[in-house]
Amino acid sequence: MPPAPPAPPAVPSPRPDPSALELIEPRRIVRWIYVGRLSLAFAIFLAAVFAWLQASRENTLIASLTFAGAMVFTVASALWSEIRQRPLRRTFMYLQCVVDLVLVTAVVHVTGGPSSTFAALYVLVIAVSALILPLGGGFLIAILGNVLYVADAIVKVELLEQRGVVLQLAVFAVVAVGSALIAERLRRAGLGTRELAVELNTVRMQAAEILRTIESGILTVDERGLLLYVNPAASRLLGVSLDDRLGLPVLGTLADCAPVLAEVLQRTARSRVRVTRAEGVVTRDGYPVLVGVTTTFSEGADEPSDVRATAIFQDISDQKRMEGLQLRTQRLEAVTTLGASLAHEIKNPLAVIRSAVEQLARRRTTDDDERTLAGLITRESDRLARILSEFLDFTRVRATRFATVDATAVARHAAELAAGHPDRAAGVTVEVSAPEAPLVIEADEDLLHRALFNLTLNAVQAVPPGGRVVVELGRVDAGHLPADVPLRADHALLRVADNGPGLPDAVRERIFEPFLTARLGGTGLGLPIVHRAVEAHRGQVHYRSDGAGTRFDLYLPLAQPDPGDPR
Repeated sequence: MPPAPPAPPAVPSPRPDPSALELIEPRRIVRWIYVGRLSLAFAIFLAAVFAWLQASRENTLIASLTFAGAMVFTVASALWSEIRQRPLRRTFMYLQCVVDLVLVTAVVHVTGGPSSTFAALYVLVIAVSALILPLGGGFLIAILGNVLYVADAIVKVELLEQRGVVLQLAVFAVVAVGSALIAERLRRAGLGTRELAVELNTVRMQAAEILRTIESGILTVDERGLLLYVNPAASRLLGVSLDDRLGLPVLGTLADCAPVLAEVLQRTARSRVRVTRAEGVVTRDGYPVLVGVTTTFSEGADEPSDVRATAIFQDISDQKRMEGLQLRTQRLEAVTTLGASLAHEIKNPLAVIRSAVEQLARRRTTDDDERTLAGLITRESDRLARILSEFLDFTRVRATRFATVDATAVARHAAELAAGHPDRAAGVTVEVSAPEAPLVIEADEDLLHRALFNLTLNAVQAVPPGGRVVVELGRVDAGHLPADVPLRADHALLRVADNGPGLPDAVRERIFEPFLTARLGGTGLGLPIVHRAVEAHRGQVHYRSDGAGTRFDLYLPLAQPDPGDPR
């Protein structure tokens, strides 16, 4: 599977600047704790070494144990949090703060007790604990620091002698409260920011997924024609892989396969004018495909002069085909309405003319030439009457008696009748291929039979001696239907194919119009009747004729199963 394309430049990835919210990230603070603890322990050890002769054994022992303990504990903590990348749970954080309080107490003790200048380190530990612990946890560490400080003062017998002890305790309390409140507010702000970042990232992922799966092609270039973004649908519609052209000039390639796309992109990028609708031809795999294009532009956040033009385009061939079918249907309805009126007006005078000619032909004074002419008039009148009757039948094509019908049985019967028709040439075979299970549809059986018979008979009459006509039936899932089938549900497919010479170009362009025929003696009403019959069943007719035979596909919706049917 190819890698997913990058997100469009119009929606850049958020890159937050460093802030206080990042500085209170627990793992970052713990790393600074490691550095500070090791530095303090190392300083104590150096002080003990240089002052070895002056220091008491007690202080020397405390300094050595403090250094060793700090080293071991820090290395173990770093192994847990940095090497193994274990989660920093609350117990781990409390342990870090308690150890640091003990370390500071040891430093204060060996450097003079409560009067030591290092007593200010209690403030640092209390402030840091407020950042990495909950509000109550910060207060607990502050209380523990006060207890250790007072205990050291008692040991040094300075509690009553040093008035600064009380002041130090007050400072510890103020720092604890202030740091805890500030840390809590920062923590809440950080939580809101993280939630917003997660939501923003989710929206961006959804947008990227939509752009990857959308059927419309999306393509973005800058003023220089460099390709900034392309989604898979764009490459598929153009028939050219553009994923490897990101950051490279692409207008030349587009000009070869999609001139309209290159033109509107260049115009939008240079003039900053949106194109609301443009149509053009894209050459895909050697075949022309009609596409509709819309463009927009965006300016860079830092450089307004940096313009990016985005084109959204899609294949509108099916849409244009449907518009053509609708226009043809409207024109056909108008012709049908007018023709029905004329047919009624012509039929009655025609019957009178025929009757009068027959009477003239029976007169004794009529000679042979006159009788011949009368016979010719009678035959042509009959032919004209038959055409008018068929046309009136065509205008009255309606599906009026819907019922549950097995399309396979109807198709087999229509094929048998067409195979026995007098117009069938010698050696022409008619085959029916259908699944064993019945294809059940809701249809007017008489109208459906008439449409299938006309279609099969046309194929039988079109093939030369020894030709072959195949009537094939099957089932098509809703997801595999052509785009112009109006009802998106499972359909029955009724296909009639022959290996005849195919349809002439003039016939293909107006195939479903009345009185258009390529067969001598034909009325040109068979296919229009088929078309109207299928439309009456909410179906669709597709055809294909490329000089090596003709194929008609009828898509008819299958009957919906009865909810009470246990099957």
